[in-house]
Amino acid sequence: MRSYPGTMARRNEIMMASVGIDYQRFNEGILAFNYEAMMEEVGYGLEEVTRIQKGVSVGNTPLIELRNLTRLARRLAPPGKGARIFLKDEAANPSGSFKDRRAALSAYHAKTLGYKGMIAATSGNYGAAVASQAAALGLECIVAQEVYDSQGRGQPEILEKGRKCEAYGAEVVQLTVGPELFYVFLLLLEETGYFNASLYTPFAIAGIETLGYEVGTQVTSQVGRPPAAVLVTHAGGGNITGTARGLRKAGCQSTHVVAVSVDLSGLHMASDRDFNRKSFTTGHTGFGVPFATWPDRVDVPRNAARPLRYMDRYVTVSQGEVFYVTEALSQLEGLERGPAGNTSLAAALVIAGEYPEDEAVVVQETEYTGAGKLPSSQLSFARGLGVKVRRGDPGESIPGQSIVTPEHPGQLRLTEVDLEGLARSYLRKALAALEGKSLDASTVCFLAQEVRQSEDFVREFASVSAQESR
Repeated sequence: MRSYPGTMARRNEIMMASVGIDYQRFNEGILAFNYEAMMEEVGYGLEEVTRIQKGVSVGNTPLIELRNLTRLARRLAPPGKGARIFLKDEAANPSGSFKDRRAALSAYHAKTLGYKGMIAATSGNYGAAVASQAAALGLECIVAQEVYDSQGRGQPEILEKGRKCEAYGAEVVQLTVGPELFYVFLLLLEETGYFNASLYTPFAIAGIETLGYEVGTQVTSQVGRPPAAVLVTHAGGGNITGTARGLRKAGCQSTHVVAVSVDLSGLHMASDRDFNRKSFTTGHTGFGVPFATWPDRVDVPRNAARPLRYMDRYVTVSQGEVFYVTEALSQLEGLERGPAGNTSLAAALVIAGEYPEDEAVVVQETEYTGAGKLPSSQLSFARGLGVKVRRGDPGESIPGQSIVTPEHPGQLRLTEVDLEGLARSYLRKALAALEGKSLDASTVCFLAQEVRQSEDFVREFASVSAQESR
């Protein structure tokens, strides 16, 4: 008979069988591993990924200039400032989001290796993307979702995503919030022998590189120069990692990669009480900060998404600001899109004012929308839980207690996240994982690359930490 401890003890064995990757051959110590070798040897080349995605109608999405929102940003900006704002319309992909790019490659890989089906554990758009790509390649599909709190209440957005997965023919396993998701995920993998379509394999990240590459080449073609800044809605780190790697392959070395999350500080994602008190199911700090400061907390031994390696800047916006900009996109540009990309769009209206008018700022994704994703659905659900919704200064918002939408665009603002502070948080976890073992040269080098700091920074942090612990 299977038991929770027994199943968890077989975690690595189950993972190995379900993704077909021998992660151990990239290890260079307790913490260090050869990240670039893993990406090069296990993933696919850019041209091959493009060919695979094209075969299932994924990618090559339109780049749309938001002229009316650009005019609005210029009215708020200092004289001569107000870069052109562009939107990469990823809703044009088959299931309606950029997640089709990573799912297309995972499905292709699963099919090539002879797996009969795919499993994904996700409450986001990725489930629909995996279901869509599995259907296109004739694979079976199971999607495990955290949907309900202990009172049986589910967010409209997550319920909508479940219905979308079922529409593609997937079996959807709906769970309550808590640790059972990963346990059930392992059980399903072991019972079915299906492919683990994890968000965090090298194939999943390589699939997003085409998005960054397209942004770089399309903007250069239309504007005559690479984008000044690309804004990426940040959660688990795959979006920013793949996009930044693709931008580099397009020659956009000077482009600033800006991560943007909805501020949900104070809410715990695994809390039964807090689970439904957030009005955004992804792209928020509840995932963005933990995954930046310790990426290897996922369903594969080595996470191919390493966000701190690629962030030039990290900012947050409030829930009310994203709802406000979602309506502005619809009413000023005639584009009704879901909330994920609009998180970055809220920041873009401010960041455009930092650059000259002849530069380009790009929001690199949109997502499909539907009844469950509309602001009206999410705000009605929030009110039902006692969250106060009103207009005013969004800076007065308290996640889980109030949502304040701006009264005018001049109230949009950004909160900067201290990247050096995130680096220190990462290193603190790394030293704890070493359990007192000394840092060797390869580990220092690896950690410096992980946090985009110098090796001296890593050594100094370790030295100070050692002194403080005595």
